[in-house]
Amino acid sequence: MIPEYYEFCCPVKIISGKQALANLPYEMGILHARRALVVADKGVVGAGLLKRVERVFEGSGAEIAAVFDETPPDSSDRVANRVAKVFADLRCDCFVAVGGGSVLDTVKGANMVVSEGTDDLLKLQGAECLRNAPKPFIAVPTTAGTGSEVTMAAVIHNEERHIKMAFTSYHLYPHVAILDPAMTLTAPPKITAATGMDALTHAIEAYYCLQKNPVSDSFALAAIRLVMANLTTCVTDSHNDDARLAMANAALLAGISFSNSMVGVVHALAHACGGVCRVPHGVANAILLPWGMESNIAKVGPIIAELGPVLGADTSGNVEQRAYSAVGAVRALAERLKVVCGLPTTLHEAGVTEDALDAVARTATNDGAVMFNPEEVDFDAALAILKKAF
Repeated sequence: MIPEYYEFCCPVKIISGKQALANLPYEMGILHARRALVVADKGVVGAGLLKRVERVFEGSGAEIAAVFDETPPDSSDRVANRVAKVFADLRCDCFVAVGGGSVLDTVKGANMVVSEGTDDLLKLQGAECLRNAPKPFIAVPTTAGTGSEVTMAAVIHNEERHIKMAFTSYHLYPHVAILDPAMTLTAPPKITAATGMDALTHAIEAYYCLQKNPVSDSFALAAIRLVMANLTTCVTDSHNDDARLAMANAALLAGISFSNSMVGVVHALAHACGGVCRVPHGVANAILLPWGMESNIAKVGPIIAELGPVLGADTSGNVEQRAYSAVGAVRALAERLKVVCGLPTTLHEAGVTEDALDAVARTATNDGAVMFNPEEVDFDAALAILKKAF
């Protein structure tokens, strides 16, 4: 059914393919930039990926003015402020994010600080609080999961309050996303699995949450097909660049979808698990996804049942049975990944203690994602899902 009204936007230029990274200096020129601040983390540096970036600048006329490689596993407000200061002090004119979701969100935070002329990201909390055009921003993801290279959102850890803050604005979209499988080949199996399940969660929640629309649906379905066909291969054959490129595109497609349709209770709980218990976001999503889907069957069972064919589920039976089969297919994928790489399938395995569940549930009910979940989510509902996933 076509909704009475919907909006859809993705202004990001997408460059995808083997050797796509070589386009980076040219794209800077298109954006009238020549002094890049490259933001990464120690893992990116240790894997030799920064050297790949440095090589494409040779003889290009553009330059790397500075490298910031101290991004933490969870992007934080204080680190974003530090990156913004480096950008301003060294007269950089372009951000290049090389890394996973934390790096990309850190750059989004720093870009907000620079563009809005402030010194503290916390002054910019909320939705659509930005007024100025962002500085040129090119995203080079090194994991296939968050889709942050094509979203209008950033999730950033508040170091003082120990919560994850969501920022949304049309000014947060990168200008260019470069998908090159060579930049994801070094991701370890467990990280590959977790980020892949993050992408799957984006696509599935986008497909049944309240702001879904026909355009976001088409991106979500394409993403799910690619994940189901390629994720296990990426985990078991890490140097398969065809599968890696497919997963990079899956994450991007899922990112485009959920940036427009939004996500629901799975993400609210995953954000809370990250903020309260420091569970990596992809791991939390992998654990919580089947339980979150199941909790919505009463409200949107027919829509969840529609996902059965693309998930490879049993499509016989009535609507409710088909919906549960779709959930079962997701659960089976998570179990396969647990066998091949040790990806946790319970919160207990991920290090969450039972006495933390109340705090996680309370935090989740204040997360903006619950507003888009089909089923109402109060403290008791959130806690019930957490207990099942524990």
